[in-house]
Amino acid sequence: MREKLSYNVKLSFNLTNEERETIDRILTKGKTSARVFKRAQVLMHFDERKSSPTIASFVGVTAETVRRIGWNYLQEGLNRALYDLPHQGAAKLLTKKQETHIIALVCSDPPEGYDRWSIRLLTEEVMKRKIVNSVGRETIRILLKSHEIKPWREKNVVRAGTDR
Repeated sequence: MREKLSYNVKLSFNLTNEERETIDRILTKGKTSARVFKRAQVLMHFDERKSSPTIASFVGVTAETVRRIGWNYLQEGLNRALYDLPHQGAAKLLTKKQETHIIALVCSDPPEGYDRWSIRLLTEEVMKRKIVNSVGRETIRILLKSHEIKPWREKNVVRAGTDR
């Protein structure tokens, strides 16, 4: 975890020529996100020796954001000041074994009284058979979509080869 830095210290630094060129490309190219564009603007203003509140009013962000961008540059360099760290993303909700059981269930005949599987019916059946303790309809829908299975549209999901 990062140590807490004092934002009361006036930040001051000079960009190298290479860093100025990189930032200039970002500001003139026009094919970057607004977040990166604003961060590049902040760094250019820092290079011109402007204060955090002044930069904040020019760029349209808070003074704290300006200081955070400056600290990121001083501690970890240009790329860290311009770009976010990669995010971990959400953990997978289903294991491969659970996914396989659900796909096998979809490929089997639906319960008596039903012509085909629905997402809601699948969700209830998966929990009833204790394949998973709890699962949402959206998780089941995404799993089926990733396997291009649409049991709610067709009566027979698994087709046998035609005998001639």
